[in-house]
This record gives sequence, structure tokens and C-alpha cells, in this order.
Amino acid sequence: MTLTISDLPRDLLEKEIFSRIPLKYVRALRLTCKEWETLIKSRSLTIEEEESQMIVLMDYNLCLMSISMNGGEPSTEIRGKLSCLGEQVKISQFFHCEGLLLCILKDDDTKVVVWNPYWGQTRLIQTRFFNHPSRWSRFNYALGYYKNNNKMKSSKLLRFLDYFYISRGLTKEKNYFWYEIYDFDSGLWTTLDVTPHWLISFDERGVSLKENTYWCARERNPRKPCHFLKVDHIICFDFTSERFGPLLRLPFRATRDSLWTLSCVREEKLAALFCHEYVVEVWITTRIEANKVSWSKFLTFDVGEYYPMINPGARSVFVDEVNKVAMIFDKTLTYDKTLIIGEAGYVRYVDLGEPAHRDS
Repeated sequence: MTLTISDLPRDLLEKEIFSRIPLKYVRALRLTCKEWETLIKSRSLTIEEEESQMIVLMDYNLCLMSISMNGGEPSTEIRGKLSCLGEQVKISQFFHCEGLLLCILKDDDTKVVVWNPYWGQTRLIQTRFFNHPSRWSRFNYALGYYKNNNKMKSSKLLRFLDYFYISRGLTKEKNYFWYEIYDFDSGLWTTLDVTPHWLISFDERGVSLKENTYWCARERNPRKPCHFLKVDHIICFDFTSERFGPLLRLPFRATRDSLWTLSCVREEKLAALFCHEYVVEVWITTRIEANKVSWSKFLTFDVGEYYPMINPGARSVFVDEVNKVAMIFDKTLTYDKTLIIGEAGYVRYVDLGEPAHRDS
């Protein structure tokens, strides 16, 4: 009988073989077979002990940043820029799904770029013309996929505008809806027939998880123009059916002065962070589908003197379920910062330095 590497004891594979593989080859190793992918994901391989890496957007550039706990005292280091379009191209937003990055360009709304960092490949997608009702309009984006008849993943891009304003004199209300989807296989845009009973703010970032994308949302109430002041639901877009699901309850009710945001936990669960009156709560889903959700409280703590440093406009958080740590990324007009919080009252503030562009 012929033995293969998969026949070796699991401890030997983990400690003596997989642990010695450079990180840049780990993704290729995961693609070898489902057994190895499961084994590697369960280990959560890192660059070094107590060090993680993530992609961050700084000064309109994608950068690789390392985070080291150093025995409990966190520190960060920018390892370098990740270039996919050249030094002159500035990126205003980016979204992640299954190893792909959707890059929204700062000075050009006629196209977007999808980048596969592992293969070094980019795809330029021309957006369709739309007459903005005003210069303050904003599009929302989401990157997702569906599985075709051969169980292969086919990517799609959702782009939509949901704009509400009151005209001069506060006498007329205006609503503009525009929903469209791009299919990577056909290379075509399709306009979706959507009449939303929900409202997603233009600065609300969607989180892709298991073929779908989720946003914080609220019920649309035309009798109350200020209904954007609260958030108490999430809503899902299903890329297979190309439809939005029902509003699903959040475990909290956020107001304009609160901080709330969604995040993905190990590409398996959804996390929701809520900060109000010096208290930070982190909730994690115990069940998440397009039309069903249940939550469990993961962390709760008083941030005390750090509370004034938390900007309600912050929309990025990283949750480490294993080590029970959450990182809140924020920016002000003068510097970028991250707040690292964990169980047993652990709170640390890390200054990322002053950006070159004040509004980046």
C-alpha cells in the first residue's frame, strides 16, 4: 500500500510540516484539497507567534499592516503598499469576498477594479451611466458569488443608490432608487427591480459572508424623514436569487450618536459591535441565513477614559473570537488610530500616525 502525506498523523502535519511553510504559499496549499483546507483554517496560521497581518486603507492606498501583541502591549507596523493599479491611482474604499478585493477609485466613478492579490490579476469593470440627483449622492457596493450547476463559484457585483432628501422649503420629499448587478461570467450589467421597504445609509459598509452580503439597516418610514437616525436591523442580499431578504433584528437599537458596525468572523459568522455611553458590546451570530439570524453576546466592557476617542462614524472592526479581542479602527481629521479591547477589561489605544491626506 502506498502512503501519502495525508496519511501522516495530524500532529506531525501541523507541528512539523505545515507550521514551517511560508505564509505566501499557504493559500496554494489550502487549494490542494478540502482536507488540507480544513486543517489549515483550524490552525489559523500566522506570520509569527502573537502576530497577525491585515490589509488596511491608508492615504488612499492599500497597505499590509502587522499587529503584534508583544506580551499584551500592542504595536503596529506598516509592511508596505500593495499595488494593483500603479502609484498614481487612489482608492477610496475596498471590499473583500473570498480572496477578492473590490477597489472603488477616488477620482473616477466610471469604473471599479476587482483584484485577486494572490494571482496578481485585476479586472476593470466599466460602470453604467447614472444621472446623480445631487453631488452628495453615494453608491453602495457589494461583492459576492453564487454556485453554478457545476458547483463552481461565479462572482457578481452589486451596485445601488438609495437616496433621500427634502427639497427647498421642506415641502417635497424625493427618493431615488437604482439597483444593478454585474455578472463576471457574462460581463453584463442588469438592472434589478427593487422597491425597498428598508433604508441602507450610503456610508454603511456591507459584509460578505457565505455567498451573501449583509448591511445594517432600518425600516423605511416616509412619514419620518429622520428615520436614518436609528439602526435596529440587518438585511441580506442573496447573490443566487439576486434578491434582498427580510429585515432581521439586531440585538440592540443604535442611534445617530452610537457606534455600530458589522464584521466577519473567520468567514463563518457575523459580528455586530455596538458602543454607547462608555460601554462596548460585541455580538456574534449563532445562526445566520438570508432570512434568519440569532445572536449571542460575545464581549461587553466599559472603555472608560477611551470613550471620547471613539468616533461614531467609525465603520471598521476586527473580531478575534479565539483570543476574545476586538479592534476598532477609526480616523479623525488629524490622525488614524485603533482601539484594542478584550475580556477582563483589557483596553489599549494604538496611534497609527498622521496621514498624508487629511481626508483619507
